[in-house]
Amino acid sequence: MIYRIVKYGDPILETPAADVTEFGTPELKQLVDDMFETMYANKGIGLAAPQIAVSQRLTVIDPSAAEDATQKVVLINPEIIVREGTQIGEEGCLSIPGFREDVKRAKHVVVRARNVEGETVELPGDDLLARAMQHEIDHLNGILFLSHLSMLKRDLIRRKIRKLQKAGEWN
Repeated sequence: MIYRIVKYGDPILETPAADVTEFGTPELKQLVDDMFETMYANKGIGLAAPQIAVSQRLTVIDPSAAEDATQKVVLINPEIIVREGTQIGEEGCLSIPGFREDVKRAKHVVVRARNVEGETVELPGDDLLARAMQHEIDHLNGILFLSHLSMLKRDLIRRKIRKLQKAGEWN
């Protein structure tokens, strides 16, 4: 099932999500499958549950954009335990369509999370995967990539979005 992506302006995007407490259930497995389907349908490489109006600490990532199934990552209740180096690269967000900006992130991260079965895993990520992990974990903490921009760029984007909302083009 393809979910509707929640857009900037919806309070769920800026509210920390609740921990997932039940693992291995058919409902959780279906949600993960639906999130990958939704992400691919919207040409994304990452999707956090709050972006589909589900306030849970769950995210799916595929830096290959569906080209290589071995790169699919599911992170449940994730936390970044190592951050190293620096990279600056362009980021966009399915919840803020049409806007892309350079964001400074760690070049290498290690994330501790649970998998669908509830087992604890530690996953390293470099470059694009590290960027996606940080971006999606921010979502789970109620943080949008806009908060990593300068005040000037952030205000400019917010003004453009308000214009789109008034014109009925942002829903």
